[in-house]
Amino acid sequence: MKNTLKVERAIHDLTQEELAKKIGVSRQTINAMEANKYVPSTVLALKIARVFEKPVESIFSLDDSD
Repeated sequence: MKNTLKVERAIHDLTQEELAKKIGVSRQTINAMEANKYVPSTVLALKIARVFEKPVESIFSLDDSD
């Protein structure tokens, strides 16, 4: 699953730590998602979308291997 977390964080001027606190996870979880090493749960993806005020589909997308 691909995502635009790093771009969205930059647009909203948020660090990994700040985003992590907003959604209740560790900074390492954010780092793993940005590195495409961790696929978030539906609930976590929805929380992230809420922070950025965007639809989930604009932040997360399936790639050919999914």
